[in-house]
Amino acid sequence: MMEKKNSASRLERRKQNKRPKRFRKFLTYSTLTFLVLFLVVVIGGGATVFSVAKGAPDLNPENLKYSRTSTVYDMNNEKVVTISGKEKRDYVSIKDIPPRVRNAFIATEDVRFYKHNGIDTKRVAGAVLSNITHGFGSEGASTITQQVVKNSFLSPEKTVTRKIQEAYLAVQLERKYSKDQILEFYLNKIYFGNSAYGVKTAAKTYFDKSLDQLTIGEAALLAGLPQRPSGYNPFEHPDLAEQRRNVVLSLLHKNGYISEQEKEEAQKQPIKKMLVKPKKSQQRYEAFLQQVIKDARKEGIPEKELFEGGLKIYTTLDQDAQSQAEKILSTEDYIRYPDNKFQAGVVLLDTETGQIRAIGGNRREDDKQAIRGFNYATDTERQPGSTIKPILDYGPAIEYLKWSTNTPIKDEPLEINGKQFQNWDRTYHGTLTMREALVQSYNIPAIKTFQAVGEANAKQFAGNLGIKLDTIYPSYAIGGFNKGVSPLTMAGAYSAFGNKGVYHQPTTLRKIEYPNGVVKQFNHEPKTAMSDYTAYMVTDMLKSVVSNGTGRMAQIPGLDVAGKTGTTNLPSNVYGNGSTDSWFVGYTTRYTAAVWTGYDHPGQDAYVKKEDQVIAKLIFKELVSHVSENKLTADFEKPGSVVTRGSELYVQGTSIPAIAQPSQTEDKKEDSSTDAEKEKQVQEKEKKEEDQKKKEEEKKPEDNGNTNPATPVTPPKDDQGGNDQGGNGGTDQGGNDQGGSDQGGDQDKPTEPTTPPKEKPGDGTTNPGTGDKPTDPGTKPPQENNNTKKPEDAKPSSLDSKTTQTE
Repeated sequence: MMEKKNSASRLERRKQNKRPKRFRKFLTYSTLTFLVLFLVVVIGGGATVFSVAKGAPDLNPENLKYSRTSTVYDMNNEKVVTISGKEKRDYVSIKDIPPRVRNAFIATEDVRFYKHNGIDTKRVAGAVLSNITHGFGSEGASTITQQVVKNSFLSPEKTVTRKIQEAYLAVQLERKYSKDQILEFYLNKIYFGNSAYGVKTAAKTYFDKSLDQLTIGEAALLAGLPQRPSGYNPFEHPDLAEQRRNVVLSLLHKNGYISEQEKEEAQKQPIKKMLVKPKKSQQRYEAFLQQVIKDARKEGIPEKELFEGGLKIYTTLDQDAQSQAEKILSTEDYIRYPDNKFQAGVVLLDTETGQIRAIGGNRREDDKQAIRGFNYATDTERQPGSTIKPILDYGPAIEYLKWSTNTPIKDEPLEINGKQFQNWDRTYHGTLTMREALVQSYNIPAIKTFQAVGEANAKQFAGNLGIKLDTIYPSYAIGGFNKGVSPLTMAGAYSAFGNKGVYHQPTTLRKIEYPNGVVKQFNHEPKTAMSDYTAYMVTDMLKSVVSNGTGRMAQIPGLDVAGKTGTTNLPSNVYGNGSTDSWFVGYTTRYTAAVWTGYDHPGQDAYVKKEDQVIAKLIFKELVSHVSENKLTADFEKPGSVVTRGSELYVQGTSIPAIAQPSQTEDKKEDSSTDAEKEKQVQEKEKKEEDQKKKEEEKKPEDNGNTNPATPVTPPKDDQGGNDQGGNGGTDQGGNDQGGSDQGGDQDKPTEPTTPPKEKPGDGTTNPGTGDKPTDPGTKPPQENNNTKKPEDAKPSSLDSKTTQTE
């Protein structure tokens, strides 16, 4: 009986052992079958394959030695700059590349490099399976030889034709050159990020060492970079770079190049201690080119292909606008800045197309830029303050509830979940129109409007404008975000208001042409983000912000300008009259610009003083006025869906509005006599407002708006348009402390310009906060208790975890 059992168990084990072998055989035959069918059905047989292979380019020795130069063109197809080329690298012979450096690349890229004839059949089989299950082009099987061929002679497109030509040329290359020669071509050709081409240049860039001085860990770090030069950039992403280095070290150990002890010792070395300080970058239009790389990556074009592929990159750049943006930020010829630590970022878009015309990334001059200097226009994520009100509050109210600009909103004490909200002036103003509430940037009407709209509608409206919000609370209505936004995002959102409600995703790319003549166009489909009546009515109110409210210093004579200011309150441990961030986002029918100003890490000596909050408006004014010179810019045109009653706007077919109430409040019906009385009252009020406006216009001093670069504008002591303090907290369901403190508003009377005090230059070192990135505003707002969970874990139970103030 026992013998039978043992015999049965042995038989079962044999069957189990045979299963993997049978599966491997099945896998092998399936792969071979797929390859045959692929050639016969897709390619059309061996004759066609031979024809495609013979159409491959010649093996030009010059192309093997150096990467092909890519060229960037502007919006008018004029050459801007070339990237890559001979002048970007130090060529090194293979005999001068130590074995430990060679081995790091072989173990990572092509462990059977010295065994195959240019094509690794084992890797091909694995790639075929991946392509069957995940689609063609999902995984490559390229050897080092194939990579040399692709980077030297072919376009980077993932097509059948290119793969056939790549395989054919790889075999030809192996016949013509030795393995060491091919490895030499490879190590001198690849891109390592930070403008480093070739392994010798990379060693200098990251470690300031010659190749024979590199340690195993340093060689491993370099070997891991070519896969994703930006993603594994050790200067910007040391944690990811360390993970990638450790993978390479494990591969070196796995393939017998280093011992376990060597691997462990190298993995213990911190990345930051291995690196030298980044060298200065002299790249022209650096901020704009950074965004070109990001946009190309979104389109599926790796950074290394941009730098190695010999591409013609046609962008949306306006060179004149870009130069002006850089001069405005990096000099004091136009605006006098409070100190050298004061930072700014600006994005200029074409309002109709969303194409990016210029990016001012920071206030550092070109010769003071670190490699890939931090870009405050695209990389920073700061709280938007009151600039968010048209997007989350008043825009959705018009779109979904068809509110008029005359809709009355009662400004009164407001409490949500035990939290009392206030306006910037600590008072209440009774019943205001929606226009008045936005022009004066009061917080309570904005929050009540948000409540009436509903969170779902507010999220949808913002999402249509490129602002995706996972969570949203009443504090968001006045800019109290948990995670901030960039000027690029805000510019894209506001451009839709100026473009009749049509949103275009901002982009720097028009098309890319490959060396073989193939052209890839980038045409993003426009999206109707809102009705034309919403876009026009919001625009009309934002025109009032510029003409009568907090944005008066952004006025440009002769141009129809709409825009909104925004500031955020100081951290709780910083005392002074000012803000953490100061914004202005505005537009004409031709251009849209978003400006952020502030400090890397706010502290007692590093915050935007009240008199400096005007700088964001002045940057907008200087840039937009310059690019609009000698260009016909139309006024905003009222659509047929909007009707005018007095000085206010209504959606066609709607009646005089009742007092705005939260969405959960049940509407009350009123008889016709009440409606008639309301109509009469509104008409009388509108007539008084119109008369008052005429009187103000008569008294208003003339301003030609022309600023002479020889006499830079000095920010006045008073903001001349308000102090939008809005939002540096946002996880609270009810909002932030006091819900806002717009310390401007009605205080925007003109004053004599005076030079801002410089006794306390912001050094950015006081209370630096928890993060070491410039995107982190620094000091976190106070929390009621240390156990408060983040929004992704649970909804906050307290309204006091962060403090928000809004203009």
